[in-house]
Amino acid sequence: MDSSSHPCCAHHLHHHELRVEDLRVSYRGVPALDGVSFATSCGSCVALVGPNGAGKSTLLKAVAGLLPTDKGRIFWRGTRVSRWSREIAYLPQREEVDWKFPITVRRVVAMGRYPQAGWWRPFSKTDDAAILRALEAMDLLDLQDRQISELSGGQQQRVFLARALAQEAHALLLDEPFSGLDRTSKAALAVLLRTLASEGRLVMASHHDLETVRGIFDEVLLLKRRAVAFGPVGEVFTPENLEAAFGPVPQGGKEVA
Repeated sequence: MDSSSHPCCAHHLHHHELRVEDLRVSYRGVPALDGVSFATSCGSCVALVGPNGAGKSTLLKAVAGLLPTDKGRIFWRGTRVSRWSREIAYLPQREEVDWKFPITVRRVVAMGRYPQAGWWRPFSKTDDAAILRALEAMDLLDLQDRQISELSGGQQQRVFLARALAQEAHALLLDEPFSGLDRTSKAALAVLLRTLASEGRLVMASHHDLETVRGIFDEVLLLKRRAVAFGPVGEVFTPENLEAAFGPVPQGGKEVA
């Protein structure tokens, strides 16, 4: 994917910062996150790592403006996030999507333009061009008229990434994007995420395979309802931090959550 061929990528090159300060989010009075603070910016590929119930999905949804917060603040480009922003795209877990819904690849990708165009206004040439760029970038042109139910897991992930590109989002928040994919699809998705970050976007994803974090991500936030540690992967992935997050780490460090 060549960023020079995509005019929309130019505005990602500014280092837009995401800052989370002392965040607390609860479900029915029970804290799912408490006292979480960190800061990162466009151009980074960030892993959220922690055991089941650590708050990874909750954090992604809170940053996307999809969940209310009890305490703390979330800032994007210096502006407080209090509701959904078209500059931030949230990609849910594949298991949460009704893949049997009768809709084509192109129509899913086109949904990314609704924040720009409005739900009832016909698409403009600018909208159509953004959709075409997104389909091309994710190598989906030949699949654009196919029903999403006919796609492989890797293709489905590319469709949701294309929707985010059509939205022209600066930040992409992915919930367990590698879950359920075969080895080839995982490798292809890893390359895509690295490419999207190298173009100047912020990519943040919950992830559960400790062995592959170093090869995909620049930074990692270790979560256990609180932030155990945040920073470059090489600095955060210490035996002490991993034990604080997971307890004794299984031999080989695979599939811990």
